[in-house]
Amino acid sequence: MLFVKNGKVMTMEGQTLDGASIIVKDGKIAEIGSGLAAPTGAKVVDAQGMLVLPGFVDAHTHLGVAGTAMRWEGDDVNEHTDPVTPHMRTLDAINPLDESFAETMRSGVTAVATSPGSANIIGGQIAAIKTAGSIRADDLIIKFPLAMKCALGENPKNAFGQSKKAQPMTRMGSAAIFREAFYKAKEYLRKKETAEPDKTPEYNAKHEALIPVLKKEIPIHIHAHRADDIHTALRLAKEFDINAVLIHCSSGHLISGDIADAGFPAVIGPTFGFRTKPETYHKTFETVNVLNKAGILTCITTDHPVIPLEHLNICAALAVQAGLSEEEALKSITIYAAKVMGLEDRIGSIKAGKDADIVLWDKSPLDPTSRARTVIIDGKIVYEHGGEK
Repeated sequence: MLFVKNGKVMTMEGQTLDGASIIVKDGKIAEIGSGLAAPTGAKVVDAQGMLVLPGFVDAHTHLGVAGTAMRWEGDDVNEHTDPVTPHMRTLDAINPLDESFAETMRSGVTAVATSPGSANIIGGQIAAIKTAGSIRADDLIIKFPLAMKCALGENPKNAFGQSKKAQPMTRMGSAAIFREAFYKAKEYLRKKETAEPDKTPEYNAKHEALIPVLKKEIPIHIHAHRADDIHTALRLAKEFDINAVLIHCSSGHLISGDIADAGFPAVIGPTFGFRTKPETYHKTFETVNVLNKAGILTCITTDHPVIPLEHLNICAALAVQAGLSEEEALKSITIYAAKVMGLEDRIGSIKAGKDADIVLWDKSPLDPTSRARTVIIDGKIVYEHGGEK
């Protein structure tokens, strides 16, 4: 049991409470408010002079799948052998002992979605994980599968068309592969649901992995930078009546009305850094503000390791420099990211009943000189600046 006292609590639920305390019990936030007394036996954490925020959340990373100082043996991001691999599972590739986990946790990021890469049209199943708490990946899981990774645009064309002289060589080819895979899975599901018990179709791992998408139990997270690729993503999602999250969305500010009409959320980034390829030509930190004002649920991503996860707060600060309010910037790396992941009932804000993922900051996290002083995940102190943890 923990008792975090005397902090300025920014709940991300529309309230900022001065001199407030938080009671943590059994890994959950039990109570928040002023004038609370420390429960008997609780470890007391004094947050006097500190800002207390929920742990940060990044809805699109490759944490633990792309290894630090990565060579081929630490690169488990893309299964380059086939453009359609929905049955791949990031859970089978996550390495919690990678140094990036500790760096991420110490920066106040407590939960992420970790995903296959974008070489394949359909890349595999995404996991939502905590960034500390165990050296076994299974124990870090918040939700699995969280979503299905898909990709359009430059990357699949390069991985197969340019490198292997195989489909997809064009954007037409990419969309055709997507359609074929989902049509076959849809037919497989129809036969499975209508067949007599002894006449069900032969097990197909690829089709099985797509069933939760077709049933709208999970969305696709679809890599799309360019405006035309975003439009194709929206077209395909409508065609198969599936839910989608637009990942990267670099040109999204140019077509914000179309995205708003579709009703899908957007994960913006990696925006910090050089435009390393043609499809990122329009990327700007202004995109977050434009989409936010258009009523689109929007969050910020590092796309770790493209931008190291420990700089997620800096990306939010740069969005403020580009016009986003400070409150919306902080929400874009907490509650909005949690909502994009469909996990707002557990993470992303300080609220009774939610996971006790809490970070004490010495100043605003949007200040580049700020430091996370204490990091709490699932009610346990996992890091104290200057301490042994």
